[in-house]
Amino acid sequence: MSDTPRQPIPMPDSTHVKRMLDRAARAAMRAVGDAEPNPLVGCVLERGGAVIGIGHHKVFGGLHAEREALGDCRRRGIDPRGATMYCTLEPCCHHGKQPPCTEAVIEAGLARVIFARPDPADVSRGGGAILRNAGIDARCVDCSPLATYLSDPFVHHVRSGLPWVIAKWAQTIDGRIATRTGASQWISGALMRRRVHRLRARVDAVVVGRGTVLADDPRLTPRDIRRVRRQPARVILDSEGKTPHEATLIATSDVTPTVVITANPDASFPPGVRRITVGRAGAGVDLLAAMRALHEEMGVATVLVEAGPRVLGSMIEAGLIDEAFVHIAPMVLGDAEALPAATGRVAPSLTDAGRFGLVRAKALGGDIELHYRRSLEP
Repeated sequence: MSDTPRQPIPMPDSTHVKRMLDRAARAAMRAVGDAEPNPLVGCVLERGGAVIGIGHHKVFGGLHAEREALGDCRRRGIDPRGATMYCTLEPCCHHGKQPPCTEAVIEAGLARVIFARPDPADVSRGGGAILRNAGIDARCVDCSPLATYLSDPFVHHVRSGLPWVIAKWAQTIDGRIATRTGASQWISGALMRRRVHRLRARVDAVVVGRGTVLADDPRLTPRDIRRVRRQPARVILDSEGKTPHEATLIATSDVTPTVVITANPDASFPPGVRRITVGRAGAGVDLLAAMRALHEEMGVATVLVEAGPRVLGSMIEAGLIDEAFVHIAPMVLGDAEALPAATGRVAPSLTDAGRFGLVRAKALGGDIELHYRRSLEP
């Protein structure tokens, strides 16, 4: 590289920066289910108002978004020197499965790097400072909620050592997930159920309680979709370890992995069923310990909870739900004995409620999907 100081280029306005970071985030979202436990990262290269390269981290262990974007630029026959890079996450500065992105950025001679969020990991953060020391104008600009939202699961994992937990349930307009006899098939329509299968195909584990196994005897496998990105482990929360061996989840464990998390160290299951023993919390297993065990013992980064009201209420009480997909069907039961979405909490005032922010509402096949997330910020 030349020792000649680079000429400063005007900083684009916040509207333009947001548009570029949003574009990088949309590129990154193509890898949902493929890149985890690495963060979803997207990158856009721009010079003179023209986009000259786009990339995203496509698969765990593969090239990072910055190198993908630089490669895309060069495949177009363009030298990226002097360009501005927009990245959803601070470029990393450590040797892992790939070399440091900061090296690639410096070698390319970029003039500026704008990223939406600092890297929270001890091993990889600090890339912005390295770039600034190399004469590159590197700065974090918080103007794209989409780009920030994208890395929430990774930031949560780094901070807490826990997987990102997604809850999903289907309910009537009056908030009931099953009749008083437990019948719930089917509250939501076929198109919405297909969305659930796509969601299963992008997570590491699907979690239910023993009550759901007894009531529905589910398979919990992703089916009837174009591509299964991940085959999730099926996890049963069973404090007593008494799930029947003839249940589908147990009987098919030789084909699809099944895990039972129990507080009973003497519980016995057929070969192929993995048992994880944790302590008790109230009438069930310690859910915080269960989620931590899934991460530490199995490397689980994302969990989908499709459990009944007691487990869901306990998960909310423990503060473990990070994201929720609520499917509302156009029907009303009006039965006080019908099952609500969550039970078991004591909430005498509205200040005791678990609170989430609405991300999106989507109509599909007569149903409504409400997508919520819990804020990571204080």
